Amino acid sequence: MTLGLGTAPLGGLYEAVDEETAHAVVDRAWERGIRFFDTAPYYGSGLAERRLGAALGGRPRDQFTVSTKVGRLLRPGTPDSGWAGAPELEAYFDFSYDGALRSLEESLERLGLERVDIALVHDPDDHPDEALEGAFRALADLREEGVVGAIGFGMNQTELLCRFALEADPDCFLVAGRWTVLDRTAAAELLPLCAERGIDVIAGGVFNSGVLAGGDTFDYGKAPHEVVTRVHELQETCERHGVPLMAAAVQFPERDASVTTVLVGCRSAHEVDEDAALAELDLPAALWDDLG
Repeated sequence: MTLGLGTAPLGGLYEAVDEETAHAVVDRAWERGIRFFDTAPYYGSGLAERRLGAALGGRPRDQFTVSTKVGRLLRPGTPDSGWAGAPELEAYFDFSYDGALRSLEESLERLGLERVDIALVHDPDDHPDEALEGAFRALADLREEGVVGAIGFGMNQTELLCRFALEADPDCFLVAGRWTVLDRTAAAELLPLCAERGIDVIAGGVFNSGVLAGGDTFDYGKAPHEVVTRVHELQETCERHGVPLMAAAVQFPERDASVTTVLVGCRSAHEVDEDAALAELDLPAALWDDLG
C-alpha cells in the first residue's frame, strides 16, 4: 500500500494545530516512509499549504509527491468556520480557466515549489460544466507544458466523477469517503470505469470523517443512527478476528486494483505512528470475507 498524508488537519480542521505540531506531523510522516502529501487552498485558507511547504523545504524534490487543488481562490474575509486558526481569508469558488491558473500559481507560492505532481479540480459539485470547460482545460494545458504531472478531480461524490471519467481525460481521481469499509458507493460504477479507462484512484476519507475512528461524525456532520449501527456491526466483526476496526478502515480501499494511494489525515506525530502501524498490520483473509 502507498500511504499518503492528508493535510486538512494541519489547516485546523475541527480544531487548531500549532506550527510546531504541524511541522512534527510532516517530519514523522517522512520518517515513517510517507512520500505522498495531499493539500488544497481550502484547507485552513492556505494554512495547510504553507505549513506543508515549510516542512518539506530542503528535502530532495524528486523524493516526494505533492497533490493540490484548484477551484477555490482566497480573498480577504472571514474563513470558513470549520477551520480553527485559519488566517483572515475567505475561500470562494472559481472554476474558470483563468481562476485555475491563478489558483495554482498561488498554491505554488505558498508551497514554495516550482511544480506540483498532481493537480485536482476540487469539489465542482454545483459547477460541473464550468469545471470541465474552464478549470480542467487549464490543468490539461499545464500538463502539456509540464507545470503539473497528473491531473483530475477530487470529490466526495461518485456521480459526477463518473461523468468526468467519460467526458474528460483525467489521470486520477481523489475519492473521499465513498470507497471505505463503511461506504462502498464507488464500487457500483466509478471503480469499474476507472479500471476500464486507466484512471488511478486516491482514496481519502477512509475513516468517514471520524465515525470509523471512534468519533461520532460522518461526512463532516453528526453521524445518523443507521450509520452508527452499521459501524457497531463492523466493529463486532473486526473484534471476532482480533483486528482493530481502524486497521480494516485503512487497508480496505486497496482491495480495489485502481486504488494507488490511501490518505490519512493526522494532527499529531502520534497519529502518524498509529496510522502507519495500522497500515502495516497483517490482517487475515477471513476478515474481508466476513466484512463482505
